[in-house]
Amino acid sequence: MATTTTSLSKDDIRWPGLAASPTFAVMALISVFDTPPVAICGTGTDLSPISSMTAMYLLMALFHLAPWLKLARRPD
Repeated sequence: MATTTTSLSKDDIRWPGLAASPTFAVMALISVFDTPPVAICGTGTDLSPISSMTAMYLLMALFHLAPWLKLARRPD
């Protein structure tokens, strides 16, 4: 049985890291606009449009910005 090896280039390895931050940013936008409307006679504890899931997605997007910053800093 023959084994095949595939070599990955640096560009192939870098793309999944670049996909993380925009994905989390889009998920944060979706969670902001997908929140249920606040009831008029509600308790008022959930009046902020930024829920805990939105905050988590924004933090994850910030944590995964490093590959984008390295790409922007890289000389052409």
